[in-house]
Amino acid sequence: MADRATIARPYARAAFAYAHDAKDFASWSKLLGVAAVAASDPRVARLIGHPKVTDGELVGLFADLAGKVGGVAGRNFLGTLGENKRLALLPEIAAQFEVLRAEVENVIDVEVIAAREIAAPQQKRLTDALKRRLGRDVRMHTRIDESLIGGAIVRAGDLVIDGSLKGRLARLGSALTN
Repeated sequence: MADRATIARPYARAAFAYAHDAKDFASWSKLLGVAAVAASDPRVARLIGHPKVTDGELVGLFADLAGKVGGVAGRNFLGTLGENKRLALLPEIAAQFEVLRAEVENVIDVEVIAAREIAAPQQKRLTDALKRRLGRDVRMHTRIDESLIGGAIVRAGDLVIDGSLKGRLARLGSALTN
């Protein structure tokens, strides 16, 4: 059986192509994001494929949640997913759409996991340094993980920079045991 990401890819590309031609990435991102969150909700996920719930009803639910975002084309896209029994793939479709959008917009999402809150000047310096190193605009997302003790872990695509005290201690422990 094909992997979910493989099945989702042509739908993500179709949505991306339409959004690109319409120069409307923002509303398509919102449409797919809202629909993906809804499809991921366990209460809604149980309804997808349920014999007593029609695909039209599910499409209506997703369209109502998204409001007028995406317009008629967005509703038609959701309808196509419903007809092809692909509504459960909305999280994968949305994720792949965002990757395609980021490539075109020359933006990379960077996750910074820090032991404590990062001050605004430090965030700015880190963003500027990553922008120079990666050659792209940086959208930084931060979260706190006190178990790191100090420092931070930076994840940008395949690049991972572990500058945490926890990581350094683990590397030191490994070096001492080898």
